[in-house]
Amino acid sequence: MSNESPAAPDEPATGPVATAEADPAATEEAAPSGRRPLKRSTRIALIVIVVVALLAAIGFAVNYFVVSSRYVSTDNAQIDGTQIPIVAPAAGTLVDWSATQGTVLTRDQAVGRVQLQGAFVQPELTIRAPAAGTVAVDDTTEGAFVTAGTQLAVAYDMSDLTVTARVDETDIDQVHVGAPVDISVDAYPDVPLTGSVREIQGGAAGVFSPLPQSNSSGNFQKVTQVIPVKITIDDPRDLDLIPGMNTTVDIHRDGR
Repeated sequence: MSNESPAAPDEPATGPVATAEADPAATEEAAPSGRRPLKRSTRIALIVIVVVALLAAIGFAVNYFVVSSRYVSTDNAQIDGTQIPIVAPAAGTLVDWSATQGTVLTRDQAVGRVQLQGAFVQPELTIRAPAAGTVAVDDTTEGAFVTAGTQLAVAYDMSDLTVTARVDETDIDQVHVGAPVDISVDAYPDVPLTGSVREIQGGAAGVFSPLPQSNSSGNFQKVTQVIPVKITIDDPRDLDLIPGMNTTVDIHRDGR
């Protein structure tokens, strides 16, 4: 006679797995649902942002077309003026040099002397300013040896500064001498200036560069050229304008 007890019937499993198998509905409820809808406030904010961006784009487009129809505009422009180069009259040693940067000069003012070499007495030649102006660039130092014609300094007449604007050749036919110009200097964006077209250069800027372009190659690619336009400044308003400052100009089309 065996002491083994009869096999007990299978008991239902317990625990999380058993619960999931027993109740599929609970599993479906526990699973993540689809994307949650946006809140009403979020939808309103997105609509406002889209509307504002659309209005800004429309305003920019309208302003662009209005400005382009009335003006020839370019930001490829700088404060400029007539350069007054000061050069060495002969080869020798520079002495008594006084035309340093910022020095205000008068016409025929002595700014230094060149001590000639190769003579027992070593005579000296006086260097004079060719015109009145303010020294903007000083290219030499006291005691330097210079050759005849060497540029020693560059001065500008600060009372007659102009703007040189480079206008695309496709727009130059809309620019005329005497046309009014609105000028904005980058250094003084809140001070609008006015002027007028004084001169339109008779040639593209690339023609006067040290290495002008040549289309002799079979791979030549046409590039829009720019024409330098000289613009007078009606009233500088006591601004400390310096040659080379960047500006933006709006030239009235057809002089209007």
